[in-house]
Amino acid sequence: MRLNELKDRQGARKARKRVGRGMGSGTGKTSGRGHKGQKSRSGVSLLGFEGGQMPLYRRLPKRGFKNPFSKDYAELTLGDLENAVAKGKVNSKKPITEDALRDGGVVKKSRDGVRLLATGELKAKLSIEVTGATKGAIAAVEKAGGSITVTPPTPRVEGKGRARHRKFKEGADDKGKKKAKPEADGQAENKAKEKADSGKKAKEDGASENGQEES
Repeated sequence: MRLNELKDRQGARKARKRVGRGMGSGTGKTSGRGHKGQKSRSGVSLLGFEGGQMPLYRRLPKRGFKNPFSKDYAELTLGDLENAVAKGKVNSKKPITEDALRDGGVVKKSRDGVRLLATGELKAKLSIEVTGATKGAIAAVEKAGGSITVTPPTPRVEGKGRARHRKFKEGADDKGKKKAKPEADGQAENKAKEKADSGKKAKEDGASENGQEES
């Protein structure tokens, strides 16, 4: 075989479709886009359109709820912790932190830390530092002679939406306070005025009684 005889396998290279090259080509005139209308334009996606009737994704009932404020904890049971200590994955003589648990492969990385659950039995005396723990887990660790420190997760950074709602709420509270203050001042003035009027009336009554006695 010579260099001038080298060629690709049949079908390896395919000529591109050339549209708009005349009526006899099959893709002339409108270039395969049909006629006028929304679908003949680019950037249009009409997924789920059923001729104007209620589409399937709106006919089906909604199920479930995803809480956007839920915490993402790596769960750790007492039984798993006991097995990790027995296999030497964590050092029981040192404080067991979340970093030590991740380095030992006991828990996976999570966004909000590690939460200790009261499933299984713990016999080792351990000093544990985690983000969360159940009451049963805390009691089990203390019963085994150990100690547990629960540090809540750091709050998330306030997003634009939360900041906007917080500022709106603070503005509404300030307006309410400003409205309440003039009302309170007005009530105080009315009370002072009533007190002065009552004192004036009492003096007049006393003076009239004295005049009647003298006569």
